[in-house]
Amino acid sequence: MLFSSDIWMMIAEGVRDTLYMVLISTVFSYILGLPIAILLVVTRKNGLHPMPVVNMVADVVVNILRSVPFLILMILVTPLMRLIAGKSYGPTATIVALVIAAAPYVARMIESSLLEVDPGVIEAALSMGASTKTIILKVLIPEAKTSLIVGCTIVIGTILGYSAMAGALGGGGLGDIAIRYGYNRYQFDILIVTVILLVILVQIFQVIGMKISKKTDKRIRE
Repeated sequence: MLFSSDIWMMIAEGVRDTLYMVLISTVFSYILGLPIAILLVVTRKNGLHPMPVVNMVADVVVNILRSVPFLILMILVTPLMRLIAGKSYGPTATIVALVIAAAPYVARMIESSLLEVDPGVIEAALSMGASTKTIILKVLIPEAKTSLIVGCTIVIGTILGYSAMAGALGGGGLGDIAIRYGYNRYQFDILIVTVILLVILVQIFQVIGMKISKKTDKRIRE
């Protein structure tokens, strides 16, 4: 795979754009997904403040957004992408679609992690008069820390996959290069390189995430 310097520069820019989309999208997905997850946990039947109607509405909205295939969702939110980013293509515009697609997924991942917390710990906090805010910030989230980190690793891999699919609609990054050159122009060597780079990125995030989670897991003793 002897590419010209221009091709390697393009691939390097593709890696940069992919990392830009994935990392920024992950941050905003968690900013949106965390409060939704907390709402789902707190208002559930056996939650701190059961609110069946609120919980049902939030649950339905999350399920609907998670059910829409990413490429279709990206087409649906094109006007919003254009409104926020000034255009409907490129890495920055794609971040809008990635956040909308990933936030519900993040909410479910966080919800699952929070529900794994030992109910006894929560009951102990309640018996000591802890407020809902205190239980959320000082009990639920700290106790679920390891699971949350593992979940974040999974989320990053999912968003990375979404960003690659966005290449079919001019989303930028490695996915865009794979579509434009590897598929449309039959340059399969470029396609192979982009796929290898995507796999490497996923593995890097996976290794980093698992190492951090092991260090925060109180059940593991060196």
